[in-house]
Amino acid sequence: MCWPAARENDPLSIPVTNPFGVLADTKMPFLARALDPVEVQIELAKNCPTLGGDFGRLEVLSIQVVRYKPEQRCLIEYRLSAPRLPAGSLVILGKVRGRGLDKKAFRLVQTLWRGEFGPQSFDEIRVPEPLGTIPPFQMWLQSKVPGSTATALLAKPEGVSLAKRIAEAIHKLHKGNLPAQRSHGMDDELRILHERLALVAQSKPEWGKRLEKVLAACRRLGASVAKARETGIHRDFYPAQVVVDGTNLYLLDLDWFSRGDPALDIGNFAGHLTEQSLRSYGNPLALADREMALIERFAELSPEVPLTSVQAYATLTLVRHIYLSTQFPERNALTSSLLSLCEERLTGLI
Repeated sequence: MCWPAARENDPLSIPVTNPFGVLADTKMPFLARALDPVEVQIELAKNCPTLGGDFGRLEVLSIQVVRYKPEQRCLIEYRLSAPRLPAGSLVILGKVRGRGLDKKAFRLVQTLWRGEFGPQSFDEIRVPEPLGTIPPFQMWLQSKVPGSTATALLAKPEGVSLAKRIAEAIHKLHKGNLPAQRSHGMDDELRILHERLALVAQSKPEWGKRLEKVLAACRRLGASVAKARETGIHRDFYPAQVVVDGTNLYLLDLDWFSRGDPALDIGNFAGHLTEQSLRSYGNPLALADREMALIERFAELSPEVPLTSVQAYATLTLVRHIYLSTQFPERNALTSSLLSLCEERLTGLI
């Protein structure tokens, strides 16, 4: 079982890395406790008594804030030690949500882990192990899986075969047809684009007319997409949401799992690949063979999903990246090229 830290230990000797300054977040004051090594060990012992298993007494070695969206979400990495484990080999992730513990996401991952996405998965397509919840921190816990994200791996020589496997992974999620508490359709996609492009127009008023035309073309494109047979979809599927460890492939971050068109997932992934190609190589077609392998394998597995729908969602994803490029200083130089590329892809609709 887990044990609380000995009170005579100096908690300041345990490194806590907080590059985002999350303690200033007045909407999530509980983050102070989630970064306190003593509090963390107390809550682990209370809420996850089986986490230690046969390893012996668990203690916190380090705490690091990995990702943070002010007032909304925070991802914290805890590195733990135990007498019968190699030093620092147990690493868990705590997923915090500002508006309350995300029990639905935790239960979904539990269901997947206990089913066909667990350690006995014959195809080695899995999800990280869910470990428990810490309600006072509005947090649920999962293991941190080893490996690398597909972002870099797709650009390597084995990227084509990996793209096919990723198509198999998302198809496996779709065919599970698990119930979802939310739905997400074309109207939602277009609403998001309307909101995001309006923000771009505010910061780049000289592009206002062009952005209006792009948005109008997106509406026409959306109207052309046939109504789909909905299933459970990831809804935020892109290369960084896939971790590869040898023959194991893990799907991450199912927080936005919804009922929707399965074409959205594969189109979203393809759109991200186009953006990655443009950003990394200055050529939107640099990873085109990976995109083609992804889409063709998905089409083999899901012949009922129209390729035109996949292509439409890929274009809408690329349009969304116009806004996303303005949110990262290192991507600001890409915004103009993305706008031009989207105008090109929407030719005939503008």
